[in-house]
Amino acid sequence: MRLAVIPARGGSKRIPRKNIRTFCGLPIVAWSIRAAVQSACFDRIIVSTDDIEIAEVAKEYGAEVPFLRPSELSDDHTGTVPVVAHAIQWHATEGAPARQVCCIYATAPFVQASDLRQGLEILWATEADFAFSVTSYAFPIHRALRITSGQRVAMFQPEHLGSRSQDLEKAWHDAGQFYWGRAEAWLENKPVLGQGSVPVFLPRHRVQDIDTPEDWKRAELMFQILNQDTGPE
Repeated sequence: MRLAVIPARGGSKRIPRKNIRTFCGLPIVAWSIRAAVQSACFDRIIVSTDDIEIAEVAKEYGAEVPFLRPSELSDDHTGTVPVVAHAIQWHATEGAPARQVCCIYATAPFVQASDLRQGLEILWATEADFAFSVTSYAFPIHRALRITSGQRVAMFQPEHLGSRSQDLEKAWHDAGQFYWGRAEAWLENKPVLGQGSVPVFLPRHRVQDIDTPEDWKRAELMFQILNQDTGPE
């Protein structure tokens, strides 16, 4: 069985009710559900939540909520891997063991069905533990600055003061959209950002963290521009 797990707890603080707040006409979690459905990759798409209202919204847009997530996995300090592992274990006890499992974040409206399909293909082709979305940094990380206690600037890597940007190695970061993995890798708590993982490359214009109200506004503007002609996939 191929399983999609969309974590969506109810306790968001910086953006209250973040996971079901309206984003470009739909509750934001609905965009992740829609992409999962359109990808045709999954035997089951579930939302893992501790919140009744989120559960009802998820079901309205095509996901299943076969359980409510326990409180010990719903606080500010619980990571993604234990939440996904819990969903895998629950399905195993119900007689439906999963083989490939994709975690899709609830606040990832830029995720596309084609990216999910590509991630599954890469996972199969490489026999990796995980395949997840990455994008490049817009500026060389080797020339990053910090602010000192005296409110002056200093380079993190001063040895690159004279380096040309084009001579520096390209750097990438987690795009925060989706994470395909073998069920055993999730259950064994293997590191997602580790040597056993392979990248699924995304362009920077389709990647946006949404952690603050400012992020939210910028993401909506980006989304509207990207979809003004063709609409979301």
